Amino acid sequence: MVSVLKIVFFNCFCAFFANTAASRVIELSDRFLDIHKEGQWLVMMYAPWCAHCKRLDPIWAHVAQNLYASNIRVGRVDCTRFTAVAQHFKIRGFPTILFLKGEHKFTYNGDRTREEIVKFSLRLTGPPVQEITKSESFDMVKDTQGLYFLYVGERSGHLWDIYHKTADAFQPHAFFYQSHPAVVDKHAPVEKVPSIFVYKENVHYNFGGYNHSDLDKLNATVYNWVNAERFSTFPKVTRGNINQLFLTNKYLVLAVVEENAVEDVAPDMLEFRDMVESVIKKQRERYHQHFQFGWIANPELVNSIAMMEMPKPSLIVINTSTSHHHIPDDDPSKLNPHVIEMFLEHIRNETAPRYGGNGVLVQIYRSWFEMRTTLASMWKGNPILTMVLFGLPALFFSLICYGVCCPDILDAGDEEEEEEEDSSHMKKD
Repeated sequence: MVSVLKIVFFNCFCAFFANTAASRVIELSDRFLDIHKEGQWLVMMYAPWCAHCKRLDPIWAHVAQNLYASNIRVGRVDCTRFTAVAQHFKIRGFPTILFLKGEHKFTYNGDRTREEIVKFSLRLTGPPVQEITKSESFDMVKDTQGLYFLYVGERSGHLWDIYHKTADAFQPHAFFYQSHPAVVDKHAPVEKVPSIFVYKENVHYNFGGYNHSDLDKLNATVYNWVNAERFSTFPKVTRGNINQLFLTNKYLVLAVVEENAVEDVAPDMLEFRDMVESVIKKQRERYHQHFQFGWIANPELVNSIAMMEMPKPSLIVINTSTSHHHIPDDDPSKLNPHVIEMFLEHIRNETAPRYGGNGVLVQIYRSWFEMRTTLASMWKGNPILTMVLFGLPALFFSLICYGVCCPDILDAGDEEEEEEEDSSHMKKD
């Protein structure tokens, strides 16, 4: 009896929490156009019939709950009812997540998870570069952010101007901070001031390109360095972040594994993933400039890139500049750190075989492959529905062709019958 009461109480508590979280979301209408420049807004543009919107809805409630104590107001707009809002913000698909701050509008294109959406909002709520004034604050920043950029020095000079400009460009994607040598103290190895660092995997890595006297070159160098370092050393690659990873112009080294329904990886695949990760962890100085490592568990995405059914586990390296990809000749079970390092060296020397690209024939083949894969997936999931969807149009098309072609055949048959009748009459005469 006590266990039953505990279960009932737990279910009631969960329902109450869900309703409370959902109540944090503000339902907006056309009147939002009059107030959207006041304060800061995180808004989901949705349509009731959209399946992706329905999946995002409970996550959106938790986002609102997490941001309730901040100055960010979380809302949503039904674009099928309030079309003026959709037209004003030029909404082209659902769901679309926007962060509005005065005259500025930012579109979220990352993973649709509570953690990533909240981080995106918190990055944009403040200035591009936030100041750290206490040494104790670094511990909290390290725990909450995990990856951030740090400028050590006064807020003046060419390097500061370039850093601030770069932070403004990448504010939706990373956290940027500024502090002083006395505050940084033992947190970062400051050898000279000013300096720029990136913090990832519990280590501060120094930017060493600030000796350039050419300001234009320095500006490009800082921008490219931030763009390349704004990802962790071995991130999970998804549809939400792969486009951003392609902007690094690095080779993308992916360990291909498979997850189950609760996103767990089998032990043998986990061992393979860890082995690939060990290459970049042990040889970071050797590879991080040219290669971005990661792992992927989305079979549809990686198969679309490779245009083939990739085995799991396996390894694929993508040239993000040309969209070519490389696959080791060795069996995945025979791959080890030494073999992977040799494979990467062949890629750097441009002696490894490459596949794919952006050619017209490749794009045609990729489209055909994706269409074939989609049809196979639909047939496997619901063969009857697939037959209805594609069988009926084929039937109608056949009837149209029959209606176009058969009258000629019938007319020809009638003419032959008439000729036979005429000839028989002539014989009788």
